[in-house]
Amino acid sequence: MIRRLAYASCYVYSPAGKGAICERSRLLRALLKEGDAHFMLKYAVRVHQQAERSPQLAGFFRDTDVLVPVPRSSTKACGTWVAADLARALVHEGLGTMAWPGLHRVCAVRKSSTAARGARPTVSCHFESFLMERPSIDPESVVLIDDVITKGRTLLAAAARAREAFPHAQIRAFALLRTMGFTAGVEHLLDPCRGEIRWQAGDARRTP
Repeated sequence: MIRRLAYASCYVYSPAGKGAICERSRLLRALLKEGDAHFMLKYAVRVHQQAERSPQLAGFFRDTDVLVPVPRSSTKACGTWVAADLARALVHEGLGTMAWPGLHRVCAVRKSSTAARGARPTVSCHFESFLMERPSIDPESVVLIDDVITKGRTLLAAAARAREAFPHAQIRAFALLRTMGFTAGVEHLLDPCRGEIRWQAGDARRTP
């Protein structure tokens, strides 16, 4: 298991906070989950702007990055694959060299957003549900792309599979939204950050 994974995000989401900004964060998440192509391009442009202007995101994306979207919790092909749409939109805006959808689910896992706290999929559960295609590429760096990060279990498990496929690549992760579930609310919707997901005490720990 990968012990540490660098990650970045651009916006925050408050699932239970009160106030206008928290409500806007929930609307942003809902729109993101709908997977509208125009919406994806709009926010990919904003991520690109932050990557150029924000000290937190400056230098995170590189021209040589291969963006690998994290699969949905289901194995069914129907529905919107938000992470893949986001990865393609980011590449369209010049963040990375290509999007490569080579990571798949071979068995479904319960969605963390609908599972009780003690029933959410573990890092090991996510890891066993993933399968990486035999790669035809040998990238210098890989950025795992997801729409929302909560604790980081999914991304940590995906990074472990990516390490198997790309043993010499630098592996990082990016999520458009990060969940702020243990705070009373959020004051800013746009809040770029760079942090780390750690394997600690048998679970994933995200900072910040």
